[in-house]
Amino acid sequence: MESLKAVFWKPDPAVQMRKCNSLIRSNTRKLDRDIAQLKLLDSKTKQYIIQASKRGQKNPSQAKQAASETRTFAREMIRIRKQSSRLTTSKAQLQSVQMQVNEAFSMRKIEGSLKASTGIMKDVNSLVRLPELMGTMRELSHELIKAGIIEEMVGDSLPDDELLEGEDDEAEEEVDKVLGEILQGKLGKADGSKIDNLVEENNEPEADLEDQEATLEQMRGRLEALKS
Repeated sequence: MESLKAVFWKPDPAVQMRKCNSLIRSNTRKLDRDIAQLKLLDSKTKQYIIQASKRGQKNPSQAKQAASETRTFAREMIRIRKQSSRLTTSKAQLQSVQMQVNEAFSMRKIEGSLKASTGIMKDVNSLVRLPELMGTMRELSHELIKAGIIEEMVGDSLPDDELLEGEDDEAEEEVDKVLGEILQGKLGKADGSKIDNLVEENNEPEADLEDQEATLEQMRGRLEALKS
């Protein structure tokens, strides 16, 4: 019966609005989960940097390797933070889309028709290109097109090099900034007992080089998983 109605009558605006809001909420929950995972990765990476620096101070023969490890982990932290910032911005855009969509449906009740919104179209075009949201955002865009809120579909997803544009140019400066943020005043100026306390509080065992490389691979895998 519903399928026959769909052939002869236009979609019910109330049904369309509920479906759009459901898709938006689903995307928001996905972003919340991804942001929470990135926050955990950020915290874990910070502790690896502290551990590597401590090991280098306790064992001068490992100082060079430890310094290399801290910079490697700092680069991973930069990637994590940039991705977290991008997802936080995307969440704000998504919330803006929800407000505009609800406003558009409310105006339809008053005026009897919907007008295409270039503002919503711009935000949806931006969000649908994100690897994390591509599938459900495409479904949302189709619903918005059917409702007459937007008029055109969107392009392809953003490639990784565009998502991280400018990272290489600023990488070394950002690495120094991250290491200064984490180590200054904690390890650089702390005595040995304070260093030990920092690591004991984290309850993380020291790892050898192979363990550190395995950890990096796991972190990168998690980052890729968040984008898939």
